[in-house]
Amino acid sequence: MRRFTLLAPMLLAVFLTSQAAQAQLNREQPDALQNLGVEEHLGDYIPLDAKFATSNGDSVLLSDLLEEGKPVLLNPLYYECPMLCGLVLDGTINVIEDLQWKPGKDFIVLSISIDPEEDAELAARSKQNYLNQMDSATKAGWYFLTGNKSQIDKVVEAVGFRYKEIEGTGEFAHSAAIMLLSPDGKITRYLYGVSYDEFNVRSALYEAADGKIGNTIDKVVMYCYQYDPDSGSYVPVAINIMKLGGLATLIILGIFLGSLWLREKRKKTKLKN
Repeated sequence: MRRFTLLAPMLLAVFLTSQAAQAQLNREQPDALQNLGVEEHLGDYIPLDAKFATSNGDSVLLSDLLEEGKPVLLNPLYYECPMLCGLVLDGTINVIEDLQWKPGKDFIVLSISIDPEEDAELAARSKQNYLNQMDSATKAGWYFLTGNKSQIDKVVEAVGFRYKEIEGTGEFAHSAAIMLLSPDGKITRYLYGVSYDEFNVRSALYEAADGKIGNTIDKVVMYCYQYDPDSGSYVPVAINIMKLGGLATLIILGIFLGSLWLREKRKKTKLKN
């Protein structure tokens, strides 16, 4: 009993100290982390006249990089980010490696630095580090871009991607997200986090391309799914599945009845002979 009497005040003190420390951390949360995130601007267009430098040092407009029929995966980041941007890039690379569709051939990837101090040389090193295992076609269809603040802000404001420089650190606070765009730059979908489901990315690319990429099987599968904002993923659409099921039943029934008709016709032909 005496031991409990001695321990109780000590445990209470530890608990109160822990609570006080947590409260202090909450109070001292830097302003840079406040009001950050993504405000979705679905249906809006990115500014195609925004000017950037490629990793080769070439000055281009975003419109110069888009290609007819190819959707775009947009990835805001900065190359010297100590953690989050690398995780987003790794997640993007991982899902692209799982996709049958490839950058350059089927879609375009734009990685745009939000740090105006970063230059084409740094972008080139980052591209080499991240894409060194990928083939030349993929590298050609994945652009690592840098630009000045006015051009950067035109793009990130258009897509609703909020970021803020953390004073005195040279780092930026921001969220983790990628955006899917139509071939003419219209914002069609946002996907969040640092890892991405292959089916969700494939569906979002298909949606962004307005069904103009993929084979017949892809078109049938995508017909059965639509994006659910509550779950942040593509979910089955019962009515469309039922329609396809009904169509498949009619086709099978037609084949079955057709085979019966042919069989009866052959029998009658044999009897006549």
